[in-house]
Amino acid sequence: MPAIIDDDPAAGLTELPFPPVTKAHILNCSYHTWHPKYRAITPKSRTIPLPQPFVDYLRADGIVLPDEDDERAAWDSDSGIFSATDDPNAARDDDDEDEEEDVADEWRETHDRVRSVIADLGGKVMPKLNWSAPKDATWINATNSMECRTPNDIYLLLKSSDFVTHDLEHAFDDCVDSPDSTLSQDDIPYHLVLRKHFQMNPSVEFRCFARGRKLLCMCQRDLNHFDFLLNMESKLQSLIQQFFHVRLRDTFPDENFTFDVYVPAPYNKVWLVDVNPWAPRTDPLLFSWLEILTMPEPPESSAGDDGPDGFVRLSLRATTDDDEENAANEGAVVGEDTDSDSDVDEEIWAPELRLVKIGDPEAYGFGTTQYSAHKLPKDVVDASQSGEGLRAFARDWENILSKRQQDDATGAESSDED
Repeated sequence: MPAIIDDDPAAGLTELPFPPVTKAHILNCSYHTWHPKYRAITPKSRTIPLPQPFVDYLRADGIVLPDEDDERAAWDSDSGIFSATDDPNAARDDDDEDEEEDVADEWRETHDRVRSVIADLGGKVMPKLNWSAPKDATWINATNSMECRTPNDIYLLLKSSDFVTHDLEHAFDDCVDSPDSTLSQDDIPYHLVLRKHFQMNPSVEFRCFARGRKLLCMCQRDLNHFDFLLNMESKLQSLIQQFFHVRLRDTFPDENFTFDVYVPAPYNKVWLVDVNPWAPRTDPLLFSWLEILTMPEPPESSAGDDGPDGFVRLSLRATTDDDEENAANEGAVVGEDTDSDSDVDEEIWAPELRLVKIGDPEAYGFGTTQYSAHKLPKDVVDASQSGEGLRAFARDWENILSKRQQDDATGAESSDED
């Protein structure tokens, strides 16, 4: 019987074959690091350096918002967000009527800067920290979205988000020190990113995976089926691959990284939306990390026969300096059809663009709200992971309810005696 040869590159693996994730790589993926280089091909935004008192404010328990139009809001675990002056039980003694300490006193300059940037960007912005946007906290915003019109809208989202908490407390988790970076979590230069608000079509947002400065694969970010994408597959492959080839391949400091792009109608430009670490913390969406990490590389050149499965050959028009300057000014893709006099073409390999097909389980994922797990107390989410945890949580919850009933009964008896 002939020997069976196992060509499966994943055979025998006991863990994902990631290269060590360095702190330098995490910092290279921070918005404030890469945005100045790629400003011309990103949506309009501003970055605001955050002083330590503001970072401490974000890390502090509870939500207390600074003065806004002579009103003060505070977080109360029972009644939500309220104005301190609206509390009917608040003492009205002269000593208690003194003005309370302003929570933004130590970072008032930052607060004023946030207000100014909101105005400069048209009155509506979408916030994020170095790496993460508070998408999991939109339920607490009045617009039920990322749209913010006041500084307090922004602070409320940031302080309610588990994603932002990860940036503040766990950015360097599972990282190793590189020779040029021995930073600790407390040494991270935090920035608030405010992006001009505009309606993005989620169907044309894509996540792309680059390994060894080669684009391996890309997929939808929104996990719903969009029929029109199937007819645009080759065009999108060409646009995104050319964008990577000209703009990112040789300019991003790391050879392994992921990035998100947006291709708005009429689908002839590509915008860089975000850069993400080449690490397990980045969601591979329609792929698995094992699939990506063991995926064959495209050929070095166009010579030879067909490339590996999943790759198709494209022709990339060589660009002139004028092409690149115009594209930088307009945010356009360098390499799309132009009136350039250059007739030199270079053949490149375009990787698979994975789309949600109509029969895929993800095709109509409307049943569960995105990030819904982040709307529950962490104890509830943790308890749901095992039957024993759920039983323990139920017992604790029953004890809490029982104690509250006893306290209510005791309070009622005291009132009757009075």
